[in-house]
Amino acid sequence: MLYYALVFLVIALIAGVLGFGGIAGASAGMAQLLFFLFLAFLVISLVVGFSRRT
Repeated sequence: MLYYALVFLVIALIAGVLGFGGIAGASAGMAQLLFFLFLAFLVISLVVGFSRRT
């Protein structure tokens, strides 16, 4: 999932450099959404992992 966030970030950067503002904004928004979703899954898995150890 983090891979897709990085792919959308690269697409946003390339589109921004080439002048495609709409595509750049959409790709950056998608990368941000995927990053925070990945971060939430990471926190959830850490909490579940620590709760199983106790």
